[in-house]
Amino acid sequence: MALDMVEVMASLGFENFSIVGHDRGGRVAHRLARDFPSKVEKLAVLDIAPTLHMYENTDMRFASAYYHWFFLIQPTGLPEQMIGADPAYYLETKLAAWGRTGDAITPEAYKEYLRCFSNPATIHASCEDYRASAGIDLEHDRLDSEKIAMPMLALWGKSGFVGGAYDVLATWREVAHDVRGQSVPGGHYLPEEAPNETLGALLAFL
Repeated sequence: MALDMVEVMASLGFENFSIVGHDRGGRVAHRLARDFPSKVEKLAVLDIAPTLHMYENTDMRFASAYYHWFFLIQPTGLPEQMIGADPAYYLETKLAAWGRTGDAITPEAYKEYLRCFSNPATIHASCEDYRASAGIDLEHDRLDSEKIAMPMLALWGKSGFVGGAYDVLATWREVAHDVRGQSVPGGHYLPEEAPNETLGALLAFL
């Protein structure tokens, strides 16, 4: 996925760029900065800690809040079958658990989520992404010996899990030299729950 992003940007005429990623997008952004450091001028990640750090420091609190990481990586097709049996219930339950603002996910956005997750191929692709994060992605992370050099911004929800469970800046400073950041109001959905604060921090950084 990181290579896809590099190729898309090149096709649009951008050999160098800054990148902002939220959640899974933040993990792609992290890998892109690792694999293509000459391409990335600045890196911003929203509401995540490094994948390897999270897996290697698993405890009951993390496993309870991030149960989907362990559910979606099952190799037998179990998660695909269970989600596909009632995608609306899965989405409503999952989306409600992560936000702290009732209207963060608009009806229009939810309708699109449901349209996508009513497609078995989409459910399978989502599971495959998580399976990769627990497999080849961890192998790549363990091979990274140099710290990320470009300036990095980490933002997280003040009332969300990530900021409450980790010292976000300290964990990112384990893998990057120049890290700054802060919390913004709300839970996991930073752009939806705190649009002005999130945009302000990003614009100041970029």
